[in-house]
Amino acid sequence: MSGAILRTVTPVQHDLGGMYVRRALPAPGVGMVGPFIFVDQFGPAEFIAGSGMAITPHPHAGLSTVTWLFDGAIHHRDSLGTSALIRPGQVNLMTAGKGITHSERSPEDLHGQRQRVWGIQTWLALPDELEDMHPAFEQVADLPVIEERGARATVIMGTLWGMRAATTCHAPTIYADIALEPGGEIPINPDATERAVMLVNGGASLDGQPLRPYDLNLLDAGDQLRLTSDHGGRVMLLGGEPLYTPRYIWWNFVSSSPERIRQWTRDWQDGKFPPVPGDPDN
Repeated sequence: MSGAILRTVTPVQHDLGGMYVRRALPAPGVGMVGPFIFVDQFGPAEFIAGSGMAITPHPHAGLSTVTWLFDGAIHHRDSLGTSALIRPGQVNLMTAGKGITHSERSPEDLHGQRQRVWGIQTWLALPDELEDMHPAFEQVADLPVIEERGARATVIMGTLWGMRAATTCHAPTIYADIALEPGGEIPINPDATERAVMLVNGGASLDGQPLRPYDLNLLDAGDQLRLTSDHGGRVMLLGGEPLYTPRYIWWNFVSSSPERIRQWTRDWQDGKFPPVPGDPDN
């Protein structure tokens, strides 16, 4: 193993109705990478006509969810009144703050045909002073793209390779989608104290060390590394600066305070979270 890889997390895989979900964070001994506290890679999956993704209204608080698709489409609705179609190439950031309810479904106009869905959803813990902020949603499609030496990297959040994404960062964050052609390469610069990479398709190596599919590889701070691919691959890079107070996670809630999590849980059970306008199960 490369000396630059501090630790490798092999995700836990679940089959959710024909769609595999691979959860890399949280993991035993690894709570966070920068502000990232939850990493789920899902698919690729194909739903037959008449079926699809149907994640009914549920709550979040104390965090931001970031949905990034490689293929397919998801219809997002939330209690702010948002109704947005999530597609590849655009980042969808939902900041729950003091509480939000949302649903994620296959688009209604695609129910009569086969549907493919493939992507990654991450959660970012909010800094102490923003845990109770008002909820918000944003969708950013005009993202910086770096193309060089057979690599095409999209900056989803933060500043990488001298380019900055317009996506809101509530804490110092880096996040990128790197597509490598056969023989492609790109440097992984020491842009953050905590960094990790995940191979999501094809093959790739980090400083000559092959990456295993879906493993989350935590990188040493301060090293510039070289990401390469002999036959083509796709790698996610994520990280940022650590939050220096502990974070607790339970179900869909993240906080520096266990009591706040207990209160959010009681609020959901008591029906105090707002409904999702337009959702059929609202």
